[in-house]
Amino acid sequence: MPDLPTPQDASEAALFSECWDAVLAYADLCTSGSTAAAQLGREAFAHGIREARAADSGPVRGTGRRPARLPRIPLLLTSVRTTAAAWEEEGQGHKLDPDLRLWLNSDKAARYTGPPLQRPLALRGLRDLQQADAELLWFTEVEALPLPLVAGRLGLDPAGAAEELQQVRTLFRDRCHRNHLDTPMDARCRSYARLLDAVTRSSAAETPGDLSRHLATCVQCAEAAACLRLHGGSLPGALAGGVIGWGGLAYLERRRRAAEVRLRAGRPGSADKAAGAPEDGDQKARVARNSLLVAAVLVSVLALGVSLMPFGGGNDDLGAPGGTDRQPVADPAPPLLSTPSLPPATSKPAERTTQGTKKPEKSGKPEGEKRHTEPQGTSSPTARTEPGESADPVCRVEYDLVNQWPDGFQATVTVTSAESLDSWRVAWSFRDGQRVGQIWDASVSQDGSRVTATAADYNKSVPAGGDLAFGFISSWRGKNSPPYDFELNGHACAKSG
Repeated sequence: MPDLPTPQDASEAALFSECWDAVLAYADLCTSGSTAAAQLGREAFAHGIREARAADSGPVRGTGRRPARLPRIPLLLTSVRTTAAAWEEEGQGHKLDPDLRLWLNSDKAARYTGPPLQRPLALRGLRDLQQADAELLWFTEVEALPLPLVAGRLGLDPAGAAEELQQVRTLFRDRCHRNHLDTPMDARCRSYARLLDAVTRSSAAETPGDLSRHLATCVQCAEAAACLRLHGGSLPGALAGGVIGWGGLAYLERRRRAAEVRLRAGRPGSADKAAGAPEDGDQKARVARNSLLVAAVLVSVLALGVSLMPFGGGNDDLGAPGGTDRQPVADPAPPLLSTPSLPPATSKPAERTTQGTKKPEKSGKPEGEKRHTEPQGTSSPTARTEPGESADPVCRVEYDLVNQWPDGFQATVTVTSAESLDSWRVAWSFRDGQRVGQIWDASVSQDGSRVTATAADYNKSVPAGGDLAFGFISSWRGKNSPPYDFELNGHACAKSG
């Protein structure tokens, strides 16, 4: 298990649970291997916590206002970048990504530590927002979390969260516009500042040709346009690139994929389809049943083909060895019609029909009558499916090993529930003595090899056919086999894939 930072109180423990996954994701982009990523993440997290403590204990200004600072995740991500720069200066640059080393030694990196008015516009605009507003913007735009989940984390009213998010976006735009006007710029950029503000306010406004050519050559004004244009999908990239710096867009893509895997909510409109989740669950059930039906029909056809093979020859077959046990039926047509309800192909042919056998007197007995009570050819193939094969599982689980280093690993668990849940508890077992140390989006307890994750306050409810997800960090030694025997609220789960 890596030497993770030790939280001093409950708030820092919550900070670790919420942010470590993001810190490790960016550290992995910045380094050349998983071991170096874990080391960089640990050092950066410790540095970020010290910085947060210093800001909280520092002197206030004005009427009780503390100095502006970034929200939690961006603060720790910038600590990763700062720690990477320190590695480069201390001679540990060989552990970093080569492209990051080039960036750290360029003028681009100097913008993030230089004079405040020269820093990226998105970084300045985000710092100017109130803490809760900045976190709402970052969680939804960069971390790609569903708005109801973000509202639960921040203690917002879910009914009014969408309107509040729009207000925060507008507020961020206003802060960026003001900072853009305050930025030292040449006369040409100054002449375009007002026009740029007007053009980016409306999605219907067309960009004049001269302004378009200017934006293609001026990095400063192009950054301003990305921050001021709330439509068109440029805001997430502007935030990630402006706040994080190197690797911002790669981090953005990685977090979107992680949100899709963990929460199945990264796709547009997924939050609006929450009410339709039961229909999605029904659709999955219908697909599973149809697949089993097709499989059963194929097995029946195969059994029919095998059963007909001994009877395909002429009278010469009667003299073959064992021919006395495989006499041809007198009238093969009826068995052809009733083949879907026949026993498995391993049974003897004489047992499959009561017509035309060497003991025809048995055809009138109750056994024969019972076997032909249904119209021939109408029996459902699913009647021959083994018990448990056609029953839809209560849940399905997907286990994803995200990252691994010599003595620890990071993993995520996604469970799809066929029924709606008011609360949930997921349990599983390890084979090789792994021990869970940290977990997010759930609380954890472990008894020997058995681990139990319990829902957090903000993600207890799961619609029918919906997903629940959480991640954890665990230790391992010698071997790291995948966990097994997953259960959701005491019911066994099938593995996805």
